[in-house]
Amino acid sequence: MSLTIQEVEHIAELARLTLSAVEKEQYREQLSAILDYAAMLQNLDTAGIPPTASVLPERSVLRPDTIQSSLDPQTLLRGAPHQKDNQFQVPPVMEDAP
Repeated sequence: MSLTIQEVEHIAELARLTLSAVEKEQYREQLSAILDYAAMLQNLDTAGIPPTASVLPERSVLRPDTIQSSLDPQTLLRGAPHQKDNQFQVPPVMEDAP
């Protein structure tokens, strides 16, 4: 499928691009080649190929969840510069609206 310069200009306008005449012709050729390749892929017989989400085998890189005891609050708060009521105390990140 060969695009026209007007179609490339329309695409450039949608993308808010300003293209020179040379760029318009370059993009017309490149986009046309991409659309031609996509059309060629549409003609392939894929009836015997099962759908897949990935060509790689499925595997998990996550570790299994295990129940573990956590640190006690005093140990965690020992390195905190400021604490209040057994919690970290930090300065506010939002100011009140005027």
